[in-house]
Amino acid sequence: MTRASVLALFQERKEKGGYLRICAPMVRYSKVAFRDLVRLYDCDVAYTPMILADVFRNSDIARDSELTTTANDDPVIVQFAASRPEDLADATTLVARYVSGVDLNCGCPQRWAIGEGIGCALMEQRETVHALVRAASSAVAASGARLADGEPPSVSVKIRVHDDLRRTAELVRAAEDAGAAFVAVHGRTRKMRSSEPVDYDAIRTVKKHARVPVVANGDIFTSADADQAVAATGVDGVMAARGLLRNPALFAGHARTPPEAVAEYLRLGVAYRTPPFVLHGHIKFMLEDSMSRAGE
Repeated sequence: MTRASVLALFQERKEKGGYLRICAPMVRYSKVAFRDLVRLYDCDVAYTPMILADVFRNSDIARDSELTTTANDDPVIVQFAASRPEDLADATTLVARYVSGVDLNCGCPQRWAIGEGIGCALMEQRETVHALVRAASSAVAASGARLADGEPPSVSVKIRVHDDLRRTAELVRAAEDAGAAFVAVHGRTRKMRSSEPVDYDAIRTVKKHARVPVVANGDIFTSADADQAVAATGVDGVMAARGLLRNPALFAGHARTPPEAVAEYLRLGVAYRTPPFVLHGHIKFMLEDSMSRAGE
């Protein structure tokens, strides 16, 4: 199947004075049924959940369970967590012909991930990030995969920010030099809690120094939040996670999840044989605001 180009979409939105609206990678939750749902409500691009590259390359079971996609699931970016270039290169080779892009997770703050040398651990390893992005870029090129615009699938990174933003700018430059086509920036440090406000000044600084498109991530719960993030930072796109879990229609301007979205997710979830605990979790998130209002 021929996939759409995320870079072409960035350019298209820029020419029209707009920005990309993106569904973030979410462990367990940004699977194909949910990706199909958010696309019905003005989401332009969707990520898979984070996948461990070393497990993916070595396990048929992992490949069958971790990545499911369809022709309608487009554009889709598969996100890998990796600490070794050879793991990321092999995983990239396996998926390059089926996705619009491959993303390297440099932003997971969980303790287990840092202990494995992945996620936020890479924020302190600029040379490793360069090597990982270079390996993925080389694997994409060697695969011969091409998107609808004739270009190869993109390689990107998702990061957080440092207390010293000069280090963040250096990390982004290393990724760019290795072939990263765009960067998503969660505007919190690895130690900040999700209850602390996202740092738009930090994201704006990254955007100022970047040579590639930049996506803002963090605290996007309404379409107005998305507009505000773009206005405050000048970024090329916004990425939502918790906001979309609570309201998959937020990019379309809905204040809360429409009942028809819940019904459609149930249909999609059953059709894709979504694990019951994942399906139940999504329904719980989507109905949370409505149930809270009912109890007032």
